[in-house]
Amino acid sequence: MTLRRKSREFALQMLFEWDVTRQKASRVEQLFWKSARAADSTRKFANQLFEGAIAEAEATDKLVQKLSENWKLERLAAVDRSILRLAVYELRFGTAPPKVVIDEALELAKKFSSADAPSFLNGILNAAYKSLEA
Repeated sequence: MTLRRKSREFALQMLFEWDVTRQKASRVEQLFWKSARAADSTRKFANQLFEGAIAEAEATDKLVQKLSENWKLERLAAVDRSILRLAVYELRFGTAPPKVVIDEALELAKKFSSADAPSFLNGILNAAYKSLEA
């Protein structure tokens, strides 16, 4: 597993915790890193992704709500919301090429979500990428 993928997993786990508890980001990070072990570069990238995704969460949620026809954001599983927030943040701010961002998000969905999640998330993320490119 690459260090960037591991960073994304850590960021996803922190985003999930934040989504469920709505604690301050600094508190979530502090508690998370008490039990998680990572190289400094992995930790730094994970924190960047986590903090960036939270900072953009409101805008991301509006975009996802617009793109996910007949689905309210609240109806999505918390892990799927977190994957979308992470991936849309990365698409917006170019942390990796769009194809890589989407592929990484789908890998996270395969590992942490339901069997149906990757295809659903793929549709939303492709539409998000197209809308951000316009």
